[in-house]
Amino acid sequence: MLSRRQLLLASALLAATRGGTLHAAAPAPRGTALRRPIPASGEMLPVIGMGTSRTFDVDAGADAAQPLMAVLETFFANGGQVIDSSPMYGKAETRVGDLLRSMPERPPLFAATKVWTDGREAGIAQMEESARRMAVERFDLIAVHNLVDWRTQLDTLKRWKEEGKVRYIGITTSHGRDHAEFLQIMREEPLDFVQFSYNIADRRAEEALLPTAADRGIATMINRPYQRGDLFAATRGAPLPAVATELGCSSWGQFFLKFILGHPAVTCVIPATSSPRHMQDNMQAGFGALPDAAQREEMLRVFAALRASS
Repeated sequence: MLSRRQLLLASALLAATRGGTLHAAAPAPRGTALRRPIPASGEMLPVIGMGTSRTFDVDAGADAAQPLMAVLETFFANGGQVIDSSPMYGKAETRVGDLLRSMPERPPLFAATKVWTDGREAGIAQMEESARRMAVERFDLIAVHNLVDWRTQLDTLKRWKEEGKVRYIGITTSHGRDHAEFLQIMREEPLDFVQFSYNIADRRAEEALLPTAADRGIATMINRPYQRGDLFAATRGAPLPAVATELGCSSWGQFFLKFILGHPAVTCVIPATSSPRHMQDNMQAGFGALPDAAQREEMLRVFAALRASS
């Protein structure tokens, strides 16, 4: 006898799979990685980047560090460029830097980090130390992490940008934080980038953050695209719907990433992983078709039905 969850899953997905298939789609065809422009400059960035929170915060000799070179190689092999880190992430900057130094030839890199401290001198010292740790002469992007002493740090960043010490500047926030002050800064300060949480289950950014970024010409970097993995609880055991097949998705991870990228104000997404296999899967979302408005609505409908049945 089918369980209640199995019955609900079948009912929820029946309409979504009409004319399609319940089986996973083939991997997205190889080609050129999708890119979007940084509004401030027109520079094109791959839409899938790499976060380093938790996943790269490991000791050099630890078992957890062993797959990280393969993770990085997979990232670059699939056209990745944007690597985002922070002093807040413990050893992550250092692990990234060690791996970059060990590469015979460093692929094109868009290096991003954050300043996360109080005081002007402390901020400068922290940013200089981050450059040493990540093995970069100059960061492409430095953002004020979670608005810590943002007036002081943003003043320094604006001066650094004028002096050519950093290419782009911005601010960040993450899941669960109030957006009011963040929005005010977006409206008043000359920012190149903002980073915040956005995913199929947490769409608060659609209310003001994404529209304001579009209006102000600010690039957006999206963190927590999987809600720290919580989104997969709803899809465990569920077949991919027809809309996933239409988009060339071969996994729910790609489904979630493509939903985010379907918003025109999103510049790039930075999922984090310590698994080479998961990195390969993440990168596939940066190839092929992205959902239009109607397909995004269908993706929302499918996911809502799955959550209701879980």
